[in-house]
Amino acid sequence: MPAPTATGSPVAPAAFADLVRRTRTHRRFKENVAISRAELLELVDLARLAATATNLQPLKYILSWEPERNALIFRHLVWARRLKGWSGPAPGERPAAYIVVLGDTEIAQSFGVDHGIASQNIMLGATARGLMGCMIASVNHDGLRSALRIPAKYDILLVLALGAAGETVVIDSMPADGNTAYWRDPDGVHHVPKRTLDEVIVE
Repeated sequence: MPAPTATGSPVAPAAFADLVRRTRTHRRFKENVAISRAELLELVDLARLAATATNLQPLKYILSWEPERNALIFRHLVWARRLKGWSGPAPGERPAAYIVVLGDTEIAQSFGVDHGIASQNIMLGATARGLMGCMIASVNHDGLRSALRIPAKYDILLVLALGAAGETVVIDSMPADGNTAYWRDPDGVHHVPKRTLDEVIVE
C-alpha cells in the first residue's frame, strides 16, 4: 500500500503564479511533436487527485495519441466560435493527443464542476511539461460516441486537445468597450482580454 501523501507543504508562490499565467488556451499546435501514452497517463494521474463532490470520483478518461484515432476525434469538434471564418487548426497544426473526459452515470447522475477541476489539473500539468491545450465543450456527442464506441453509461463532458504550442497567446487588458472576444492580430498572435483584479472583487 503506498504511503500517504503529505499536504500543506508550501510551493513557491511566484513559481505557481507563473505556471497559472502560462497555462493559456491554445488552438494551433506542432502536430509532428508526439505525445506518448505514458505522458497522458501522468496527466490523468493529476486529474485523479482533483477534488470531487462527496469524493464520488465519477470521472473516466479516454486517451488518444495515435494519428488515426486523433483524426476520428478531430472531426467531431467545434473550434473557436468567436474567430469568424476560422474552422479550426489546419493539418500540421492539429493536436498531437486528446483526453476525452467522461462521467460514469453508474457512479453519479450529475457531475457538477468535477470535470472542470480535473481538467485544469491536466492543463497545469501539461504546461509544466512544455505542452499546451484547449478544453473543448462544443462536441458532436453522438458522432464522437459512435466513432470511439463509447458505452451509453458514460456522458461525454469535455475533450482536451493537447500538443506543443503552435501559436503565441497573450493576455490583454480589457478594452474600454468591455468586449471580451478573443482575437488574432495580423501576425497570428492570439489575444485574450481579461478583467482587472479590481473588477472581479466585490467588497
